Amino acid sequence: MTNASAQRERVILASVMAANANPGWLTSDRVEALTGGHGMLNIPVVAACNVIAAELRRGVSPEVKFADAVRQPIDDLLAKSIAVAKAAGADGANAALIAATLLYLCGANAQVGIPAGNRKLGSSARMIAGVSRSGLAAVPTAKMNNKISGFAAVAAVYDAMMKGELSPIQGRDIPEGVGGGVMVGHGALGEDFIFPGMAEKGAAIGTKAMMDAMSGAGMPSQKFLSALFGAAAILEIIHPDADVAEEYGPYGKVTSAFVAGRSAVRTAGLPEKLHVRITGREVETARLIGDLGLILKDIGGPTVIGIMALDEIISVFEEGICGAGAGPVNPPLGHVCGDAVIALVCLLQDGSTEQSVARALRDRRLGFSFDPETAMMAMNIVARKATQICTGPVTEALIMSSTPMVTKALHARAARSYDDLMAGRSVAEIVRAMDEERQLLVEARGSEFLSKVKGTNIKVHFTRIGKGARRSSKMAARWLAFDPALDAEVTVGDKTIHMEGIINAVIPEVAQGIGKERAPFLTALAPIASELLLAGNVIMNVTIPAVVAAAMGKMNASDAANEAQSAGLISAGIPGTKAKAEAAALVAVESMAL
Repeated sequence: MTNASAQRERVILASVMAANANPGWLTSDRVEALTGGHGMLNIPVVAACNVIAAELRRGVSPEVKFADAVRQPIDDLLAKSIAVAKAAGADGANAALIAATLLYLCGANAQVGIPAGNRKLGSSARMIAGVSRSGLAAVPTAKMNNKISGFAAVAAVYDAMMKGELSPIQGRDIPEGVGGGVMVGHGALGEDFIFPGMAEKGAAIGTKAMMDAMSGAGMPSQKFLSALFGAAAILEIIHPDADVAEEYGPYGKVTSAFVAGRSAVRTAGLPEKLHVRITGREVETARLIGDLGLILKDIGGPTVIGIMALDEIISVFEEGICGAGAGPVNPPLGHVCGDAVIALVCLLQDGSTEQSVARALRDRRLGFSFDPETAMMAMNIVARKATQICTGPVTEALIMSSTPMVTKALHARAARSYDDLMAGRSVAEIVRAMDEERQLLVEARGSEFLSKVKGTNIKVHFTRIGKGARRSSKMAARWLAFDPALDAEVTVGDKTIHMEGIINAVIPEVAQGIGKERAPFLTALAPIASELLLAGNVIMNVTIPAVVAAAMGKMNASDAANEAQSAGLISAGIPGTKAKAEAAALVAVESMAL
């Protein structure tokens, strides 16, 4: 090896090691804050997945038993997973919701038993977490720009109830001394008429109210949360685990919770069956919604980020009914925990190992993501941050899955940066070229994915990506994500149109009924635009060229980082990039000096 090639390899190695020494140096997202639960609860989810995977793989039963006992194994599972979620910053109710939902997906039943000995997964989690009961009216939805609360569903259900339109039987018509006890509760009147009748109608009313309220708040009517809150609203009122008439299903197998879930699912327009990603395990949506409704009504008072974490957990299903972290678009890193939940359920399959799960996760991302390298880098960053709270089989699988691609991506950028700098190109030119390639990759893979999903030809290309579309502030003029100026050429089927000022002009016009024929084209470009506008989630296109330039002695660390940030229109779309790149560059410089 010549001195020149040896020096090249030394710079590349120093640059890759420095950039990846701290996972936070490869993202502009505030991932350190996430380890304290600030902004999102994905780190508590990953940590809880670690604990649950370790416990269940050593044979602990997740079954909620109808036992005459103070404590059973599920209580210990809840206690451990709630404790680690709290350690990662989740408050009691959010920790309880995370733990109960994950254990439910791993096979825990939502409830069992009648009067003494009755146990419900949600209420057990709440008591172990040490939080108070809270009515659904106080529970918010996830934030979709705005957010509402379950009050919409509760108010609608109570309004129907007070009008005598909810129950098929009026209590005042039941003979004195008969109602309120076993003759109704376990008799034909309750099980065949009142409970299923109220469950069916109440869930439909509550679900529709949530969808209407979301729309009225300028939000998309998110089907999963609408159905979940609609089911929970009626399950707060009716006998939630009552057996029902056999027309709904086999006696002893179908409860009022299932009836509520089925009605909510149909009202919201959710698919009847869901399938777990990778494993393909089929789940009946009505049972999922009914059981989660039971959990939600009992869990306490989760906050907005608690429900957002629930949303991300349910992204484990390939139908994509909610959550962003497991989808083709790479979201901010606070949303990345879907892969951890997928890893959890995969690790519980017979014969699975961390290595086999790692390969399956990688294959899924390679075939599914708009930008697979970004997806794998995001997975790696979040998994490594989660190990600050708790290590275990899930983070091990995530790190095994992502590290090979992370290594390849960083090495390729470092080698390219070195060669281009030696050829006389500037840091700014290198960063701009890398970001242009990132844009073209996302457009090509995104268009291909959407064409398959929609069953028609879709092609999106942004002819302009700029800053400061409508505002004169320094912040808007400096950072793409805060006031983006986007123009695009979009094809849907056999029609192509060009739109200018998409975010600042076209979207507001269409939302107000002006030029509504453009709506399908906006729908087509939205996921691809989102990927690019959220590109500060992974900043290796900015960090690596700056680090290499500093390691080579071409520039000092501060100047290299500043030039890279200024050139990184897409990757440096939010503040924070320069500080991360400079910190990594200083480490590389120190490495070269030894």
